[in-house]
Amino acid sequence: MHPQLLAAMVRRRGVFTTADAVAVGHTRHSIAALVRSGAWHGVRFGVYTTDHVRRQHAGAGSPHWLAAAAVLARLGRPSTVLSHATAGRLHDLVLPRDADTRVTLTDPERFRLGRGYRVLAARLPTGDVETRDPLRLTSVRRTLLDLGREWDVVDTVTALDDALADGRITLQDLVDGVLEQTHWVGVGNSAGAVGLARVGAHSPLETRTRLDLVAAGLPEPVLQAAVLQHDRLLAVLDMWWEGTPAFGECDGRVTWTDPWRGRSAADVAWEEKRRHDALVDLGLVGVRFAQPDLGRALAPKVDRLRGLLTQPLVLPPGVRIEQWRGGLRREPRARPWTADPGSSSSAAA
Repeated sequence: MHPQLLAAMVRRRGVFTTADAVAVGHTRHSIAALVRSGAWHGVRFGVYTTDHVRRQHAGAGSPHWLAAAAVLARLGRPSTVLSHATAGRLHDLVLPRDADTRVTLTDPERFRLGRGYRVLAARLPTGDVETRDPLRLTSVRRTLLDLGREWDVVDTVTALDDALADGRITLQDLVDGVLEQTHWVGVGNSAGAVGLARVGAHSPLETRTRLDLVAAGLPEPVLQAAVLQHDRLLAVLDMWWEGTPAFGECDGRVTWTDPWRGRSAADVAWEEKRRHDALVDLGLVGVRFAQPDLGRALAPKVDRLRGLLTQPLVLPPGVRIEQWRGGLRREPRARPWTADPGSSSSAAA
């Protein structure tokens, strides 16, 4: 591949335009022949990539990144940045299954709809934009607030909780962002979600369980509550109601179907039993939650928790319960797109 065309692919994050190809001597007929042969792939009208780069993106699970780069190349506007669900995917935020699959962009001066994309007109203060060289996209905070103005509140809180648990954003950052968007359409939705977000929910199930329990009238639990005996960590509970023996644990199927640290499902079951027995010996009583328990099916568990909340907590000497690590994950979950399948070496393959 011609060095100038390789440079264009690096500059445009893995894609090149018809004009780029013509500039190095290709004709429209030779471009069409390369596409027919499978060597080149048309991402959208007038924008191409190599088959190797296309397959790399497919294998990395990042086809949306390539689509976004193609839209930017086609629009050719330096003021336009990737935003909303597109920026959310590139930041690896938690998105609902029905999240918009169009490439979404924001421009300070232009609104536009096209095939597979939309450009929304809105202000873009300097602090709201970051660069994933060479592409520009909205920051994590701006992206979350933009999505919050469009999404259902539960979906928004799920994404907010996840970003908070990774330490990528703080509640004060979010509050400040809402105040900066006071007169924007839909800001009330964002503000409501920010008001419900908490540091310490480490999975969508934990967020949705907490929201359902609070909506049922139960008090806010302490999230990621560490049970410590002197300085020895006995367990970290998903939820604990302060001053009571009641705690809650959220069980996702992945805990059993894909255990971490190389454990088997039997290992997980044994460790969970031992852990549970240790907590019972301390006078703590747990209620477990799975996805089918949410919504209308939650009532029996709410009633059980209400009964437990009336009981006093009496811990053995030397045992205390406190939030662990401020509710933050030990290791971040999010893996934002940083690998560049559009590098010159990849493009040349």
